[in-house]
Amino acid sequence: MINRILVANRAEIASRVFRTARKLGIETVAVHSDADADLPFVAEADHAVRLPGNAPADTYLRSALVIEAAKVAGADAIHPGYGFLSENADFARAVEAAGLTWIGPAPESIEKMGSKIEAKKIMASAGVPVLEAPASPAESDLPLLVKASAGGGGRGMRIVRTLDALEAEVAAAEAEAKSAFGDGTVFVEPYVEAGRHVEVQVVGDGAGNVAVFGERDCSVQRRHQKVVEESPAPLLPDSVRSALHEAARNAAAAIDYRGAGTVEFLYDAASERFWFLEMNTRLQVEHPVTELVHGVDLVELQVAVAENGVGALGGVSTGSTSVDGHAIEVRLYAEDPTADYQPQSGTLTALEFSGDARIDAGYTSGSEVSTFYDAMLAKVIVHAPTRDAAIRRLSSVLRTARIHGLVTNREQLIGILGSDAFRSGEVTTSLLAKEAFLSTTEDPGAPVAAAIALAERTRRPGIPVAWRNVPNQPQRTVFEDGSEDGIVVEWRGTRDGYVIEGQAVEGFEVVSATGDGSGRDTVVLEKDGLRTGYTVSIDGASVDVDSAFGHTALKRRPRFTDPALQTQPGSLLAPMPGSVISVLAEIDQDVTEGQPLLVLEAMKMQHTVTAPTDGVLTQINVKPGDQVAADEVLAVVESVESVVEPVETTKEETA
Repeated sequence: MINRILVANRAEIASRVFRTARKLGIETVAVHSDADADLPFVAEADHAVRLPGNAPADTYLRSALVIEAAKVAGADAIHPGYGFLSENADFARAVEAAGLTWIGPAPESIEKMGSKIEAKKIMASAGVPVLEAPASPAESDLPLLVKASAGGGGRGMRIVRTLDALEAEVAAAEAEAKSAFGDGTVFVEPYVEAGRHVEVQVVGDGAGNVAVFGERDCSVQRRHQKVVEESPAPLLPDSVRSALHEAARNAAAAIDYRGAGTVEFLYDAASERFWFLEMNTRLQVEHPVTELVHGVDLVELQVAVAENGVGALGGVSTGSTSVDGHAIEVRLYAEDPTADYQPQSGTLTALEFSGDARIDAGYTSGSEVSTFYDAMLAKVIVHAPTRDAAIRRLSSVLRTARIHGLVTNREQLIGILGSDAFRSGEVTTSLLAKEAFLSTTEDPGAPVAAAIALAERTRRPGIPVAWRNVPNQPQRTVFEDGSEDGIVVEWRGTRDGYVIEGQAVEGFEVVSATGDGSGRDTVVLEKDGLRTGYTVSIDGASVDVDSAFGHTALKRRPRFTDPALQTQPGSLLAPMPGSVISVLAEIDQDVTEGQPLLVLEAMKMQHTVTAPTDGVLTQINVKPGDQVAADEVLAVVESVESVVEPVETTKEETA
């Protein structure tokens, strides 16, 4: 019997395991880095142990430190979650050697599947179809995919479309894999352009008994990282579905698999063929959709197998369990899809959801999102009788959520769910490469509501704000939009309320403006007979506006600008806090627009900073290994036009 579980992980997956542990009457222990000390999962645990430091290599990836924390806390079992040490065979062995229960597969199984190269050999021997790469690729073999052997999540993965780019892409993949997983081994396989990512959930007991809990479609991906997952997979012929389940069962049985795992396949709908990709010897991020449609708690099954040992399932389920309705999960990331998915960090001032949904979140309102870990904030999951009903319900939950303080992919998720491509079920892994699904819809009423809410904050009770007996110029509130003029809202305060002026906001009438004392103001506007309510949250110069039209983040422009805050033209600013990996150019070097100049690493991803224009690199302020803050000046490129060539003159001309 397990009495106290330590979760060797963080954020939402730690909270998820704690939830099942509490249901089973098992005490919980959290481990946390310094950056994570105030996150919800730490407070949710019965006990917590600090792992000094912030970087994964100093904290969650130090197996000896985690095991010592378990001993200090009196834990008798360790659950690894996903990522970090979850698929580290040496860690699993060390846990068992310490006399603790390992809630995961046997170390030997982890080892066999840990190398994608070796895993393919085992699967081929078990009769599971695999993709084979040519020993000497030719033009006819393109495109190719370079993949990290030891990891996943899109890191260490590159698509190669020309043979002359193969060597460079392999080197880049090796570097990223080494940074992310400590192992730079990569391999090459054919890249299926219009493939679907379909995976099968299995639970084994180490004695050959394997229960199959259906499949998930995880084809909607960015940078080979899953964004939307659903179960069951749409538009999958019954014959293919059965064959996938059987292949997954054979794959798990081939290594006497114990515990929960996922066998991932690449499926080509045109030919109805599929191939083994990899086996994840752990709980998947997207496991909630399986739990909802199959009515099962996969963490509870993990604990049961760990407690009861080999043969725990006893052949209870050797076929697919029944499916109830449809479930869809989206991953909400702190990232900007309009800026090449640049990760965001800082204070998440609001994270609130309404509606019928399961929210597995690692953060809450007021949480600080650091640069040290993955940018996922929460998983939003819905379950409905049909796929169409699930899509509509999930879209509504996302639209009505209050998410403030950081840029997220929320609008992109709504765009994906509402697209014809997704609604038809005909999605592939290249969907987001073809279309970003970025909403360009702007709500002209949002700046008006924001300006009125700001005005209300300065008004004395019973007195119209800015009211004068003799009206003069209207009041002006300006919000930043990247342009010189900004978004200008002109308004007057009268005995009868506010009057909105200006062409940009013409036609709006202020029906009412009230505050609830909690920092939120409600402004009701009317235009062309349509009345709309806006909820406005103000935090210094930042103003967030939520309405039926969606969310608008605004920043109020100060009336006076401090010259000291101005940056030199051509300055390259750090897009996010992070560390400098490499500097690719030298001072006084001629550079061209788009040329890579520096590489930063943040949230386990590398980001290239490029030259904004043709010119000369006149200044470099950083070196490899430096930690930089957001908006810090990294370098300066003077454009060709601004570089004045000296004019040679003769002595006679200067006399």
